[in-house]
Amino acid sequence: MRKSAMIRARVEPELKTDVEKIFGDLGLTTTEAITLFYHQVKSKRGLPLLETAKKTNEGKELSEYNDLDEFTKKMGI
Repeated sequence: MRKSAMIRARVEPELKTDVEKIFGDLGLTTTEAITLFYHQVKSKRGLPLLETAKKTNEGKELSEYNDLDEFTKKMGI
């Protein structure tokens, strides 16, 4: 599907800079990170963060991927 919808948001400049560096370290663009978040919200039909954080803290349902391509293939995106 062709990506043509635009998202505009205002965030604190320091937050933007810090987070974009983390995305870069992970090999992600901001667009890819937002797209992943949207897919998770759609999949969970809500915010995935609370349930995921709880499971992560308990060491449950953890997955490891060698790179972004492997991850996106597994997620079907």
